[in-house]
Amino acid sequence: MQTRTLGKSGLEVSALGLGCMRLSPGHGAVSGTRKEMIALMRAAVERGITFFDTAEVYGPYLNEELVGEALAPVRDQVVIATKFGFQIDSDREPHPVGLNSRPESIRASVEGSLKRLNIDTIDLLFQHRVDPDVPIEDVAGAVKNLMQEGKVRHFGLSEAGAPTIRRAHAVQPVTALQSEYSLWWKRPEEEIVPALEELGIGFVPFSPLGKGFLTGTIHEDTRFDPEDNRGSFPRFAPEALKANRALVDLIASFAAQRAVTPAQIALAWLLGRKPWIVPIPGTTKLERLEENIGAVSVELSLEDVKALDTAIAKISVYGDRYPAALEQMTNR
Repeated sequence: MQTRTLGKSGLEVSALGLGCMRLSPGHGAVSGTRKEMIALMRAAVERGITFFDTAEVYGPYLNEELVGEALAPVRDQVVIATKFGFQIDSDREPHPVGLNSRPESIRASVEGSLKRLNIDTIDLLFQHRVDPDVPIEDVAGAVKNLMQEGKVRHFGLSEAGAPTIRRAHAVQPVTALQSEYSLWWKRPEEEIVPALEELGIGFVPFSPLGKGFLTGTIHEDTRFDPEDNRGSFPRFAPEALKANRALVDLIASFAAQRAVTPAQIALAWLLGRKPWIVPIPGTTKLERLEENIGAVSVELSLEDVKALDTAIAKISVYGDRYPAALEQMTNR
């Protein structure tokens, strides 16, 4: 497994990380037992993955507990990222009820995450979404204090806009931004990627496979588990899935010509954008994990990338990626 450094931070991780959100209940049915999900994470470490992403709101709390148990035997070999920023009213409330990045809430979240993950220090702490009621300078300052206390090593933001990133970075250098970026969501290229490059901040794209759509396994007849949030996303409505099939077919054709899979093309495309980009695809299956890891060895030439970008630019993507309430939490 190749490694990459997230911006100028010096934080070295595997070129591909593992998004752990769907390894525990709370975002749809889990296709495996707790024991099997623990085995999957340990198999990822055995195959060279050193970067694992979780959050207190996944479950909530259940995912951090799972990740902590799975990675305890290999703690010195891995980088664990988690997130704060959603208001959770009870220990087992199934969904957050808003945002909360007040400094006292950040501290409480970190203390809880440390216990659930069973670690002394959080390697990379992301603000999950920008809280419009709390100045980002206060957020960065709160994390800076936690870093000085040794409870956090690196500071990150998620789905933040370029001006917010700059303001936070001026108080406490930001190691990485985590936002959606893929062949069917390229908007970060407009302002975010140039800002990150200028400031020396790494990029951790989530949903690099379009929440599974770019793999070609989701179609207009797919029905999602009631707890799977994709079922409420406009881009996953049956009519949008049908219309967006043209994009999947294009990627599949491109992959077939190179004897690789659509998922590997989508990940290789991202890996080729910048050397400080580290995608975090999620999966519950070992065969998919190995397929994703294989993308690191797929080299796309400049001609390949140009041909793919040119062809995709001719295809319109239908449907908003989030319902309005969730979309309002992005690019702040």
